[in-house]
Amino acid sequence: MKIERIETFLVPPRWLFCRIETSDGVVGWGEPVVEGRAEVVRAAIDVLSEYLIGQDPLQIERHWQVLTKGGFYRGGPVLSSAVAGLDHALWDIAGKVYGAPVSALLGGRVRDRVRVYAWVGGDEPAEVADSVAEQVAAGMTAVKMNGSGRIQTSPSVAEINDIVARLGAARSVLGDSRDVAIDLHGRVGVAGARRILHAVEELQPLFVEEPVLPEHMAHLADVVSASTVPVALGERLYHRADFVGPLNAGVAVLQPDVSHAGGISELRRIAVLADTHGAMLAPHCPLGPISLAASLQVSFATPNFLIQEQSRGIHYNVASDLTSYVVDPTPYTWVNGHAEWNPLPGLGITIDEDAVRAADKIGHAWRNPVWTHEDGSFAEW
Repeated sequence: MKIERIETFLVPPRWLFCRIETSDGVVGWGEPVVEGRAEVVRAAIDVLSEYLIGQDPLQIERHWQVLTKGGFYRGGPVLSSAVAGLDHALWDIAGKVYGAPVSALLGGRVRDRVRVYAWVGGDEPAEVADSVAEQVAAGMTAVKMNGSGRIQTSPSVAEINDIVARLGAARSVLGDSRDVAIDLHGRVGVAGARRILHAVEELQPLFVEEPVLPEHMAHLADVVSASTVPVALGERLYHRADFVGPLNAGVAVLQPDVSHAGGISELRRIAVLADTHGAMLAPHCPLGPISLAASLQVSFATPNFLIQEQSRGIHYNVASDLTSYVVDPTPYTWVNGHAEWNPLPGLGITIDEDAVRAADKIGHAWRNPVWTHEDGSFAEW
């Protein structure tokens, strides 16, 4: 069996899918994308395909090594995301060939269901409370929200108080038996992050995500030590070596993205690295159905797993959602806030190929917003 054909599909709302077909007719699907740079990753797939065409698809680790190291210049989000999507598809093929879920090929599942969280919005505390109440009514046991909108690098007292108020509104609905996490998106500086972590400590969030930007990792230990609140990060890190510094700084939760950090092959290695430091895995995944299916396979097989992000109903998915390109939406039906075990082979989903090909004809050119402060200077989105 050889790899015979590799295709990519630019599909709304902001996703890129790839399809690998073998000489035996087995098809695997992946989701390689950098949000806002999907066309660039598509070009990278075309280049990497030159190596893969004609190869045995079951030699996944061999291919991962060549794809990530064979070009001499390594790393970065574009290359890592392109490799990730191809890696998804190869694991999908392997599972279908062997008649087993990918998690079985990773050593077998260690749990029967995976806890997921929902994203909630709302700029005012009352809106947050209403959004959280909707998720509780739907059976969710955990939510995440942005800590703030546009905010100064050195936040004011009013801005910090607003974060506390919004988190408090969520906690008032959730009570003590459900969880809330907040994402700071690297929007504040090191000193501001320390102040925020201290301010929200009494509300006991599940974690505070990306309190500082990746380029400020040298000061991460100072941020972590500011409070007892667990610090989480990793969506903008692309290789296991990138996580060594954060783990040594005391980060409690790693959030690599299976569509950015080298795919299933690398995500499982990052999970093992986290385990050696007593940290937990909460995979980042605000993307499409293939990315989530791949991420769930790792989550089912990871002992130090905490919780899984998922994008059903997220604000990015205006025209299309998780179920828009799959034949059966059952794998994306949450039961009491959990994804149930899926015994189907490969990634466990069947892609609606007609829908994907039709969507690719429309395509998209999604770009993230560019924010500025009141004085006109650049603001982190």
